[in-house]
Parts: sequence; C-alpha cells; structure tokens
Amino acid sequence: MSFSLWLSLLTACLVISFTPGAGAINTMSNALASGWRRSIWGIVGQVVALIVHIVIVAAGVGVFVAKSPALFAGIRYAGAAYLIYLGARMAVTKPKQADTGGVVVVPHVTNRAMLLRGLWVNLLNPKAIVFFLAFIPQFVRLDQPQVPQYAILAATAVAVDVLVMWFFFAAAAKPFGRFASTARGQRVLNTVFGALFVVVAGVLLFMH
Repeated sequence: MSFSLWLSLLTACLVISFTPGAGAINTMSNALASGWRRSIWGIVGQVVALIVHIVIVAAGVGVFVAKSPALFAGIRYAGAAYLIYLGARMAVTKPKQADTGGVVVVPHVTNRAMLLRGLWVNLLNPKAIVFFLAFIPQFVRLDQPQVPQYAILAATAVAVDVLVMWFFFAAAAKPFGRFASTARGQRVLNTVFGALFVVVAGVLLFMH
C-alpha cells in the first residue's frame, strides 16, 4: 500500500470514527458509569467486532450477507432489539444512594460485561458489513498481496477507532462526572443515554 493511499485510508477512518453512532454512545456511557480508564474495555469489545467485520468482508461472507435479505433483516432486527434493550435498561436504572453523606453509589460493571456489550453493539450491525464491502475495495489492490493490505487496513482502522473513542468520546464524558455524582444527575443522564440508544435502534430499523 502506497503512502498516499494509506493517507486516504487514514482520513476515511478518522471521518468514520468521529461520526456519532452506537459505539460512541456506548463509550460515553461506560466512561460516565465506570470512569475514563475502565471505559477502554468497552472500546476493546467494539474493536474486536470491527476486526470481525473486516475478516467477514475479506473472506467474502459479507457479499452473502448483503445479498441475503432474510439474513440481513434478521441481524438488523437483532441489533435494533439489543440497542432498545440497552436503552430501556439504562433508562430505568436508579442510582443507589448511601444512607449518609448523600454519596451516590454506582452499580459496579465488570470489565468483561463492558467488553461483551461493546462487542455486541458493533457486531449486531449488518450495515457495517455492507459499508465495509463498499469501503475496503477502495484501498485494496488485487494485483498486490492481499494479506499485508488487509493487515495494514485493519491496524489503521483499529488504531484510529481506539484513539477517537478513548481520547475523544470517553474524554468528552468527563465534564459530566460531577453531574453524574448526584442521584438526580444520574437519572437524567441514564434517561438521555437510554433514549439515544433507542434512537440509534430506530435509525437501524427504518433507514435503508
């Protein structure tokens, strides 16, 4: 892969990563609930799903998914249902307040739970596969070895996604930390982020 082509790939990955979606909402939610450092586990899950999508496209399975309306719809509905479930669960979550001092105790979420949630949020999105089907061929030359090209593409996409999610979206949640330390603030934030998950689910369902 030439340097100029890689720069184009880098620019495209930056634009894609900065576009708000379910992954960004999930990252900000994790950062608010578990802190900036631990939010990396949700990002790791999202990145694993990204790699799976790239492998699926590279293996040619993505074409089959894109051309199978029933399979595509099944994954799409499952993804939307999962986002709605996350949104509803978040919206009804109530902070536990200690008896003294008015300190809000946030229910502990394990690293594994954040990783799995990040994985499923990104994995159950068939449009990501279709997008990569259109995106990847722009940066892969058939007259050159395929494996090194896909390795560079995957490494670039992963690096950009981790940096943008952790240092932009997760960091963007920091100013809300003090607001989230009160019971009222957490209820508001839970409702807002829960609603955002449902909105993304609606987009996944009704935009074709």
